[in-house]
Amino acid sequence: MNVRAADLADGGGARGRQMYDLGETTIFASRADPRFSYALYVPPGFGEGPHPAELVVAMHGTGRSFIAYRDAFAEFGRWNNCIVLCALFPAGVRGDGNRDGFKYILEADIRYDLVLTDMVEEVAERYGLAFDRFALFGYSGGGHFAHRFLILHPRRLWAASIGAPGSVTLLDSNRDWWIGVRDLEQRFGVSVDLDSMREVPVHMVVGAADLETWEITHREGGRYFMPHANDAGRTRPERLESLRRSFEAAGIGVRFDLMPGVSHDGLRCVEPVKTFFADCLTARRAGRA
Repeated sequence: MNVRAADLADGGGARGRQMYDLGETTIFASRADPRFSYALYVPPGFGEGPHPAELVVAMHGTGRSFIAYRDAFAEFGRWNNCIVLCALFPAGVRGDGNRDGFKYILEADIRYDLVLTDMVEEVAERYGLAFDRFALFGYSGGGHFAHRFLILHPRRLWAASIGAPGSVTLLDSNRDWWIGVRDLEQRFGVSVDLDSMREVPVHMVVGAADLETWEITHREGGRYFMPHANDAGRTRPERLESLRRSFEAAGIGVRFDLMPGVSHDGLRCVEPVKTFFADCLTARRAGRA
């Protein structure tokens, strides 16, 4: 049911659609799994113009500031004819207080990558669009999610921006997930597709002053501790640099922004992300002309 049909079904009509389904939308429960939800920015003229609307997904971190990221990308969405989707993956969704499950993609029987792709399909249907690929940005915990989603689903992305993840998965076939990718097929049913990853423009961003380690140092007995869990570096800049080296060694190009004077502040890192996405969008649309 697209958004116009939904208006007729619930009696909201054009006024309800204008208030809740366009611009800065209300918060929707995922129809596939209502434990998870999302908010959108939908440009009022998304169905007009020479190019179809594209989709940008912005993934929150541990603080779950999904509305702040929606608002931070709204202007970009308006002027570039992009719908912006910001998911909410609540902490402790299984009742155990776990704040970090989504970062590692798999939490018990929950596949957060598939929760997101279900949301993308729902939004595409709601607005009568086709999002075979989308752009993905994530910062902090969202940066965890974004680069791991890229490893698992490169064919779903037209761009990926990875911001300040606390821990990284290197393209290391000698170590198991989440540190490496040796057992990827056993865990997720897919193998690393380097050819497809090389086709995705990749951006990485981190503050040069993002140096606190209290939250990102893995200690024995921790939920996600593994031997060698801290080998990629001590700080977020060091760990992101390790991820860059891993990607580049595999032939994956990376645009890297080290933000002078910036600590762990995702909203201060959004501007280079928007510049990167705008460049990718220009190239994507030129290729479709």
